[in-house]
Amino acid sequence: MMMYNAKQEQYLKVKVETASPGELTLLLYQEMVKSLQKAKQLFSQSQLDEMKRCIYKVRDILNELTITLNMDYAIARELHDLYMFYQRHLTNFIINRNEQLLDDVLEFAREMAETWKQALLIVRKGGQHASV
Repeated sequence: MMMYNAKQEQYLKVKVETASPGELTLLLYQEMVKSLQKAKQLFSQSQLDEMKRCIYKVRDILNELTITLNMDYAIARELHDLYMFYQRHLTNFIINRNEQLLDDVLEFAREMAETWKQALLIVRKGGQHASV
């Protein structure tokens, strides 16, 4: 099991190091989805400390997405507001344990991952490089 994890980590490291900015954004959204699904599972098993670690990871991802925004564009300002909105959802979930808040963030992450996936496909077909 340890060798598999080491190989998986090496693969991910190479994937991140060779990814375009658009691909990195997609990886971040995909990691959000994975971490939120894990948080939901841990919440249902009352493993709250582990669950919080997953939530904090998602908050870190949202912070990373926020600081990379180019605020010269209206879409960036809209994304900033969305990221802040979902940051508050995560904070409120940790305080209130209302699972609907977690579901809302998960739905957002899934939609953003799918949108980025589709955008990257369009860009690749057009022969351009995706950048954020």
